[in-house]
Amino acid sequence: MLRQALLGASRSQRIKNAITRAPVARDVVSRFVAGESTDDAIAVTGRLVETGLQVSLDHLGEDTRHPSQAKAIVSAYLHVLERLGHAGLTSTTELSVKLSALGQQLADGDKLATSNAEIICRAAGEAGTMVTIDMEDHTTTESTLAIVHELRRGFPTTGAVVQAYLYRTESDCRDLAGPGSRVRLCKGAYAEPASVAFQDRQEVDLSYVRCLKILMAGEGYPMPATHDPRLIAITQRLAADNGRALDSYEFQMLYGIRPTEQSRLAGLGHRVRVYLPYGTDWYGYLIRRMAERPANLTFFARSLITKG
Repeated sequence: MLRQALLGASRSQRIKNAITRAPVARDVVSRFVAGESTDDAIAVTGRLVETGLQVSLDHLGEDTRHPSQAKAIVSAYLHVLERLGHAGLTSTTELSVKLSALGQQLADGDKLATSNAEIICRAAGEAGTMVTIDMEDHTTTESTLAIVHELRRGFPTTGAVVQAYLYRTESDCRDLAGPGSRVRLCKGAYAEPASVAFQDRQEVDLSYVRCLKILMAGEGYPMPATHDPRLIAITQRLAADNGRALDSYEFQMLYGIRPTEQSRLAGLGHRVRVYLPYGTDWYGYLIRRMAERPANLTFFARSLITKG
């Protein structure tokens, strides 16, 4: 019930206004978001890389309602790529891109989003890095995977994302587990109906493990995205069972969540990539993080009470 309420709040303009105007909002958001500017993104990326971590940088923006907004998102990614290059960070930092930000939901959206994604992928390749295409709610899954398939024709390192709470994901993992395929496996962070997604947390975990087994036994490059100690241990065991070297997969975790565990795994020789969002459109992202993990909501509420 709490999760559904929070996800509902992510769509409420009234609640959004109240939170974004709260005096302590910036302090709270800084735990989960690098900041609002490119300077912020580069600074935090540099600090993470210095500690032995890698980064997946996401320019937040999901409410694109006009092609000009999509064009602005593309420009933002090109700018941050240029800055990453100047800072010597492209070998350790990839880009995460949401197709909704590139115009996927507009008229003729698939064509527009694909064209914009190609611009970013081409620039990323020239800069010496890669792009992963984020997954959003289930209504865009088919379109997103089709666009990823198209992008991989010209940019074969383009990463895909699948969400374990969807019934279809085991099948998608089989399709994506081929040679060289980079696949991020996450649980899922959107409010989905029972007709398409598991509703029970244990069922989602079991689905995650089934999907993980497929990816780890495949010929691709799995990128399990989880903070769950049990799933981390299962990933390590499956890697050993399948004879995988430490550089044949990577863990991915969110910025601000279990940083000590991120450092521990990196210290053991694992590749650990931190999903690092930045930008002014941070509200929807923050609320989904609250919905995923009640402890995040407690942290946020405590901050409002003690500093508000």
